[in-house]
Amino acid sequence: MSISPQDELRVAVVGAGRMGSDHVDRLAHRTLRARVSAVVDVDVDRASAAAAGADGAQVFTGLDELLAADVADAVVLATPGFLHEEALLRLIDAGIPVLCEKPLTPDPQSSLRVVEAEAAAGRQLIQVGFMRRFDAGYRQLKQLIDSGEHGELLLLHHQHRNPVSPPEFTDEMIIHDSVVHEFDAVRYFAGEEITEVQVRLGRRSSRAAESLHDPQLVTLRTESGLLATVEIFVNAQLGYQVHTQASFEDGVVSIGQGSELQLTAGGRSGGTVDAGFVTRFGEAYDREVQDWVDATLRGEIAGPDAWDGYATAACCAAGVASQQDQSLQPVRLAERPTFYSRSAA
Repeated sequence: MSISPQDELRVAVVGAGRMGSDHVDRLAHRTLRARVSAVVDVDVDRASAAAAGADGAQVFTGLDELLAADVADAVVLATPGFLHEEALLRLIDAGIPVLCEKPLTPDPQSSLRVVEAEAAAGRQLIQVGFMRRFDAGYRQLKQLIDSGEHGELLLLHHQHRNPVSPPEFTDEMIIHDSVVHEFDAVRYFAGEEITEVQVRLGRRSSRAAESLHDPQLVTLRTESGLLATVEIFVNAQLGYQVHTQASFEDGVVSIGQGSELQLTAGGRSGGTVDAGFVTRFGEAYDREVQDWVDATLRGEIAGPDAWDGYATAACCAAGVASQQDQSLQPVRLAERPTFYSRSAA
């Protein structure tokens, strides 16, 4: 497929759940040089409801049907993670660029198969949806780290708090659905791989479901010895918070508080907290999709690649293993193909 930079990108959104519908709206109303050409979901009513917000979007119930119709230059893949491998392999074979919502796949074995298939195809087609890399604060911190302005980065501290978790949320989901973002963030900031993961379980909140140990503390170590901590608390009650503090040789930098309104009045001081990830990272999602569209029109990707998706899946596997006995677990990675030498981490 060859797309001229002057063309309008025809994008099919595969998966019409919460994230898929949000992407349909984003592409239809806030993204330049792109239009939603199709919405795909096994639930035709759900697909039709999402497509109604995008003028001219066709509705399909499966990927085969979409590919046969030849109405898409690129795909946003927003189905559940366990369905990703089959879809990604089909799209690689068809030569169609993909923005794949995290995870790439749910486990490192299947993620590695996707990496190997893309490397064999000889062209980077997959960008993974770790949207935090497009957040203004994250990018500013990354620039500070790379500049060396404050000396060597010594420690990273992350706080990831959700107001409440669904009743079906499990310890494993804490790693795969939540801490996965911090795994990618540490790799992004450090520019290297995570080698060790340890999960510690302490006092448990009475607000958590009986099957869930919440909060948890995750400690990471990278190739050069950088240490990072993650407080993951999915029933914090206070709202949605994602904060990062970086300790340098010559200073400390914090990000994440900027989206919260601070007010001092009437002898009191306080502020508001985001209700969820859509408000906290809304601008990052918009920038991510716009950059992906622009890069796709150039025949490139603009963010985390399939190797990044595989590496975070390996970190998740180590994290889930550590939850069992709170042991220090190595992160086991295959040798990185030279094809991915431009990867951000």
